Amino acid sequence: MDIQMKITSLAGLGATWVMWVLLGLSVGGLAIALERAIYLALRRDNLRKLKAEVLAFLRKGDAAAARARLLESRSFEAKVVAAGLEAPADGAAAAEERMGGAAQLAKLSMERRLAFLGTLGSNAPFLGLLGTVIGIVRAFHELNGAAGRVTAGLMSEVGEALVATAVGILVALPAIAAYNYFMRIIKARITRADAFGKEVLAMLKAERTATVPFVSGAPKVDAVLISRRVA
Repeated sequence: MDIQMKITSLAGLGATWVMWVLLGLSVGGLAIALERAIYLALRRDNLRKLKAEVLAFLRKGDAAAARARLLESRSFEAKVVAAGLEAPADGAAAAEERMGGAAQLAKLSMERRLAFLGTLGSNAPFLGLLGTVIGIVRAFHELNGAAGRVTAGLMSEVGEALVATAVGILVALPAIAAYNYFMRIIKARITRADAFGKEVLAMLKAERTATVPFVSGAPKVDAVLISRRVA
């Protein structure tokens, strides 16, 4: 069969099936948006209070209690920082690497299924355009059958073509808005986790430099005692 005949037969189905496809995709996008909104909302915490408690534990030198407090939190920020405190004896450099890896995993977890929203927002107008093209092809067939006269059937086909474009745009706009909103939220949370982690790393580095070597190979002396002797 000629390819043109196949395309013509597809156009004979009308644009209604395109609109049903768009409707189904919009329902799927709405479900994903609701699921991501609930997922992110359930993994929030009072970060200011959490940070104050964790830093208080670290000032006392109790890294284990600080990590235990972080693990009690449901937030992604806490999980990222807790990864850095998994083995404080390894040093600040190792803690920073672990935090970086945990941040990447947290980002992947928060972005799950959001690619569908981005794809839907980008391609729904093209699906609507496909429905419009099909409607226009059917309109030309109707015009040919009516010997060039404008009939009710012709206007119906043109109207269906325009509706398909409108439906595609209506599906795309909320999907793009939801995608951009979630990506902004994820970026903000990763940034907060990074800032929290840097404060913890700064405190860990300060604790390690509080004890300095007096001479090479000699026992380490408390920096506070050194300052008092100098005074």
